[in-house]
Amino acid sequence: MKKSFIFLTLLMMVMPLWGFTWKAQWIEAQDNRDQVNTWQVFRKTVNLKHRPDSLIARIAVDSKYWMWINGECVVFEGGLKRGPAPHATYYDRLDIAPYLQKGRNTIALLTCFFGKHGFSHMNSGRAGLLFDAQGDGTEILSDATWQAMVHPAYGSYIKPAPNVRLPESSISYDGRKDLGSWQDPSWTGVMPYASEMGMKAVNEVYGQLVERPIPFFVFSGLTEYVKVEHDTARHVLRCRLPYNAQVTPYIKIKANAGLSITIRTDCFDKSGEPSVMARYITREGEQSFEGLGWMNGNWVEYTIPEGVEVLDVRYRESGYDTRIAGSFTCNDPFWNELWKRSARTLYLNMRDTYFDCPDRERAQWWGDIVNDIQENFYVLSPSSWQLVYKGMYELMNWQKPDGVIYSPVPAGNWDKELPVQMLMSLGMYGFYTQYYNSGDDHFIAPLYDRIHKYLHEVWQPEEDGFVDVRQGGWSWADWGTNIDMELVTNAWYFWALSAERQFADILGREGDEADILAIMDKMMKNFDRKYWTGTAYRSPNYQGQDDDRAQALAVVAGLAGEEKYPHLLRIFQKNRFASPLLELYVQTAMFKMGQGEEALKRAREQYSDMMSYQDETTVFEFWQHKGVGGTNHAWASGMTVVMGREVCGIRPTSLGFQTFEVAPQLAGLEWVETSLETRYGKIQLALRLQANGNLKVDIVVPHGTQADVKWKGRSVKVKSGRHSLIMKG
Repeated sequence: MKKSFIFLTLLMMVMPLWGFTWKAQWIEAQDNRDQVNTWQVFRKTVNLKHRPDSLIARIAVDSKYWMWINGECVVFEGGLKRGPAPHATYYDRLDIAPYLQKGRNTIALLTCFFGKHGFSHMNSGRAGLLFDAQGDGTEILSDATWQAMVHPAYGSYIKPAPNVRLPESSISYDGRKDLGSWQDPSWTGVMPYASEMGMKAVNEVYGQLVERPIPFFVFSGLTEYVKVEHDTARHVLRCRLPYNAQVTPYIKIKANAGLSITIRTDCFDKSGEPSVMARYITREGEQSFEGLGWMNGNWVEYTIPEGVEVLDVRYRESGYDTRIAGSFTCNDPFWNELWKRSARTLYLNMRDTYFDCPDRERAQWWGDIVNDIQENFYVLSPSSWQLVYKGMYELMNWQKPDGVIYSPVPAGNWDKELPVQMLMSLGMYGFYTQYYNSGDDHFIAPLYDRIHKYLHEVWQPEEDGFVDVRQGGWSWADWGTNIDMELVTNAWYFWALSAERQFADILGREGDEADILAIMDKMMKNFDRKYWTGTAYRSPNYQGQDDDRAQALAVVAGLAGEEKYPHLLRIFQKNRFASPLLELYVQTAMFKMGQGEEALKRAREQYSDMMSYQDETTVFEFWQHKGVGGTNHAWASGMTVVMGREVCGIRPTSLGFQTFEVAPQLAGLEWVETSLETRYGKIQLALRLQANGNLKVDIVVPHGTQADVKWKGRSVKVKSGRHSLIMKG
């Protein structure tokens, strides 16, 4: 990658756009009071002498907007939660020329101001709009000639309020105060003119403006539910979605005025703490309502009072613009269903950022993302990578002056370091996996010095190479019991150094690389001396049972020699302390040890309770769901990686899967079929174990790539194209 490109990328992530002069003014409604959950409407009518070939609009808000041009909705939930850096704001860039016409044009925006901090949002304290469209001899600029007002139908308070982690509020809409079709060119209502906030608001309120680094969200039309159940006793319509999804529910009714309809999903308080819901207060006659604040679940529930005739219920699905491009099937339905639910969960935990869960928190916890990064390559299309890069820059742009990094970011009401999660993030399964599997190195140079500062100033190795356990803001490594924190910390630290060493080599930082190698060499030489007991790895002061997580990390990091494997296998067979987050690494370790069948036996037992919930389409935060913890945690989707990388054996051997190996461990399965999408195209693989022990391999190798198929000590290299092989057993 050329250094000039790297330099420009850095500027785009942390600096205002160079080469562009903002001419527009930040504007607000005259009656704006910057209250929590404030909704404003903006209109501008312009006459164009010609339709421009291109007209780039740059749009910034705190927090969200919806935009119509000539009555057509062209952006459904624009804007991103604030936080490219602590005092910066994202803006959207969109060519609006295709929606314009010669003559009269109406541009209308509805904006939502969260007005509070969250675990995924930094509140600016000011609800405003910046709209700057320049190009092809045409300018449309936000200023005092725009019309604006606070939408009178929004803003009533709903109890219970969402938990403190969410910046979003539940939406209440009073149909009696509806503005009608204010978005349409034909609207004849009265709306005051906007007030200019002045360009000083850029720096004093909204900070630096950073271009949106991810695609606009995709959204469907209004869609019929799979089924609708009438619970007459509770006055509830219970509507089934095809799977757990991010939706905005819709209802069409005939009613008397002043009646209250509530809308929520089955995930509203499934974790034990409330998420978002919606309320609609009716006006007289026929009417419809779509709650624009998205919610997620398997079911949508409408509570319908007496006096309301329901004419139609539908939903609109929206979400991050990527595809479930990978696939996995085998002869065992258990693994097929687990893969399906895991893939759904991964996609469900993407929008403005990666989430730990889409209902309770919507927070970008980086321990979760380390698993998500690996899963992306076996499940999603490459457009998912942009969300990873956005998260990387946010993580490092929020670094404190003393070098500490913390999760989740962006966040206005949380600033605590989780030391182990941070080491996970910077390590081989975090930043490095994103680099190696994608083949994209653009982030390494901009972020390297910040990574180095964290690993060598915040963390300070002792003479033997090891680091002390740091409490940080929250000394957390995993849920559950029997966590050997010292051992887990040092394994992750070694793994982080391994990644940093690779980055130093790429950048030609020879001095850094030598220093890193010296620390790693000490850790390798002293690891068994300090931690091996003869039957397990244990910290000297650790009093609990042998930690399966710690043993696994020693294996995957290459700190445990093969002679230790029989002892470690017995621990993996007996001790089940890892949560779904770290089970991925236990599975990886067992496959590395050649114990695939034992690994899948363990995984089936671990996931069995979770999979017994027939109504669920996602995987959980904990192995069991008992009213706490979310049912939508992609950190539990790690078996997608196990099936693709370990069972099918597909892993890159050079950047971006330009060369890759297929070294399967079928682990008792009779046949498997899988696919995954790389930057070069889709890898497709079918494996079938024959009665004589031979393996039939059908493989599609993308153009410009090469595969190395391995089985029972044999290896066959195949070039791009479709191939059918018999590998002798």
